[in-house]
Amino acid sequence: MKLIWKLLRRHISLPQFAGFSLANLFGMLVVMLSLQFYNDVKPLFSEDDGLIRPDFLVLNKRVSALNSMGLGSSGTFTEKELNDLKAQTFTKRVGTFTASQYKVSCSMGIEGLAQFGTEMFFESVPDDFVDVDLSKWHFNEGEDYVPIIIPKTYLSIYNFGFAQSQNLPKISEGIVGMVEMTISMRGNGLHEYIKGRVVGFSTRLNTILVPESFIRWSNERYAPDSDNEPSRIILEVHNPADDSIVDYINEKGYDMEDDKLDSGRMMFFLKLISGIVMLVGMFISLLSFYILMLSIYLLVEKNTEKIRTLLLIGYSPAKVALPYQVLTIGMNATVLLLATLGLSLLRSLYMLNLSTVFPQMNQGSILSATMFGVMLFLLVSLLNITIIRHRINQIWKN
Repeated sequence: MKLIWKLLRRHISLPQFAGFSLANLFGMLVVMLSLQFYNDVKPLFSEDDGLIRPDFLVLNKRVSALNSMGLGSSGTFTEKELNDLKAQTFTKRVGTFTASQYKVSCSMGIEGLAQFGTEMFFESVPDDFVDVDLSKWHFNEGEDYVPIIIPKTYLSIYNFGFAQSQNLPKISEGIVGMVEMTISMRGNGLHEYIKGRVVGFSTRLNTILVPESFIRWSNERYAPDSDNEPSRIILEVHNPADDSIVDYINEKGYDMEDDKLDSGRMMFFLKLISGIVMLVGMFISLLSFYILMLSIYLLVEKNTEKIRTLLLIGYSPAKVALPYQVLTIGMNATVLLLATLGLSLLRSLYMLNLSTVFPQMNQGSILSATMFGVMLFLLVSLLNITIIRHRINQIWKN
């Protein structure tokens, strides 16, 4: 074995292998860093509590002066219009808002604090569009309790507007979740009460939500003759950067929340840019692996006669191939280790800045990017081992 190592060292160019290793290191670091950065910033763009929600648009028909005077169209979506929207290429799925058609009022309070009472309304959407834990989101006929979701903006308006001006205590999300509401429902000659509790706060939907099963039951009970055509719809799109969405909405005269489309586009471009950077890194990494493999292959070719002699005097192909295989695996492992250390260092730098701007940001870990690097290392090393062994076997057969 020492003889084979001596033979191998005579033809190794250290500057050449150092250059290959640096190119390999750069490629792997780019791949791992782009994947890690995407995983780190994705919650800011896609999670329900993030800066930008997924690709959901809330649409309604424009309210004109004629509508205000009770003239013109009803402002609701017909079945034909919904089917037309579902048929568009940019549409992934469509859900409708169903509003309560009866009078609703609510009273709530905490002992020792202020008591509140107000007229209100309810709406519902299909459960798939609700951005809270669905295990708490259900209602069955005969129950005396209904879960409620309110927008986070409502709590902010109370805490930083109403409460501050009226010298009232501010309320946290946890406190609101502990408060039991008494809800009054009137209609169809009935006046009944039910308990309610806030089970979540939505950043996606700016309305007071109750389960769809509750809206269906209560509308049938308190407003059986009401018109239930939806006045608002929620739309999930495939690609928020698709210009045909804006063209379609303008053509139909619909309105949507202003930031929704721009937010979705930002999420789309984040995915696109991260994907491009990863592909560039993969290309650099694979190219450097290929050049390294080519160098090892040429090294074997230079020693063909000496390798043949070693095989003839009794060395097995596996023993002759082992030094070349150890060399490539050692270089690949060194590159992986340095890339992981570089990733950890660079991530700590950008996370320090991001956490300053977004204190709620989850720190996470580099496990997924490291595992991806390990998988890439194993794949390429296995390929190198196979190619080297195949070439030594060819020499042996010849």
